[in-house]
Amino acid sequence: MSSKPRIVITGLGLTAPNGNSLGEFRANLLAGKARIAVIDVRHMGKHPAGVCDFDTNKWQKRKELRIGTRVGSISIFCAREALGDSGLDWDKVDKSRVGVYLGITEHGNVETENEIHNISQFGNDTKYWTHHHNPRTVANNPAGEVTMNMGITGPHYTIGAACAAGNAGLIQAAQMLQLGEVDIAFAGGVSESIHTFGIFAGFKNQGALGAHEDPTKASRPFDKNRNGIVISEGGAIYVLERLDDALARGARIIAEIAGWCINSDATDAVLPNPERQTECVHMALKRAGMKPQDIHIVSTHATATALGDIQECTALRNVFTDCPDTKINNTKSFIGHCMGAAGALELAGNLPSFEDNWVHPTINIDELDPECAMPGLVINQPIKVARVDTILNNSFGMLGINSALIVKKYGVA
Repeated sequence: MSSKPRIVITGLGLTAPNGNSLGEFRANLLAGKARIAVIDVRHMGKHPAGVCDFDTNKWQKRKELRIGTRVGSISIFCAREALGDSGLDWDKVDKSRVGVYLGITEHGNVETENEIHNISQFGNDTKYWTHHHNPRTVANNPAGEVTMNMGITGPHYTIGAACAAGNAGLIQAAQMLQLGEVDIAFAGGVSESIHTFGIFAGFKNQGALGAHEDPTKASRPFDKNRNGIVISEGGAIYVLERLDDALARGARIIAEIAGWCINSDATDAVLPNPERQTECVHMALKRAGMKPQDIHIVSTHATATALGDIQECTALRNVFTDCPDTKINNTKSFIGHCMGAAGALELAGNLPSFEDNWVHPTINIDELDPECAMPGLVINQPIKVARVDTILNNSFGMLGINSALIVKKYGVA
């Protein structure tokens, strides 16, 4: 990768169940504050879920909100906040040289379910079916809503990569920048998952829907008594640029993209394959020109399912042997599983470690599952370390898609 342009992150905007800015999000991660609510799910009753609470009117007019989607609002909020964070002079940017690449898990289910419910109140008469349905449900909707809101005329599309989608959006953007297809990229992942009952029903029928009398403890990866996924909404979008362009405009560089890999298990639709996950991490390290010992934080995918956590821990033990400086954490214990946004949000929560050298913990571990025990696992309390120069961000998804993204502190060799 050394012969290709170096890619850096110069802006970040997010909304998560426990924060609408990186500062708020990070403070709650270090303070051990999970924010999971109990919501009423159509046909399902009450279930814990991660709900975002951001100002939808900040960047959208009422008409946009009326005809658009929840995931579009999440995307626009995050992209606009990322733009502000980047310091770009938007009026002087050539909008035809800007790309939007957003990872998604599922999209359109919410709108279709809502319309089916709506016409069921009127004898299933389709004249009550909204004419906004098609543009709301096409897969490119979240990225497309961003372009319309921001006047971007360069390429836009979404990357359907299950729960590996947040990483996939960032990887796609880095590749397009290296190819010279765009000069600025808005990239990351978004999700509106809590608004579709189908995803709740699916996980429940798989025996993979998390529950606890205290909703803030419902998501507990690695805990011996974990019982499944807490479904959440959210988004994180980054501004990516080529290093030379960022330096030329005097941009603040948050981090540098160092390496990545996406591969496939090709074995099972649901059960992860630790051998393929191991290969994915090794390939990301190879592309970054790094050894396992060079990684300071591993941000795990672990969703709090019984077998999924064990499979990932197996893969990590395969890679990180004799790595005393490597710390391992998990963000879903705070916010649940934000599906397409998960990887992008989980990376965001760890990025401030480059400056403050704190590693946020995995919370809600009352009794560590022996099959999930790993050297370096940070449990329940944050720890201060001597230095954080590198982060490995794992995100895996159904149909056996694996992604590993490595970022490093700018200026570190």
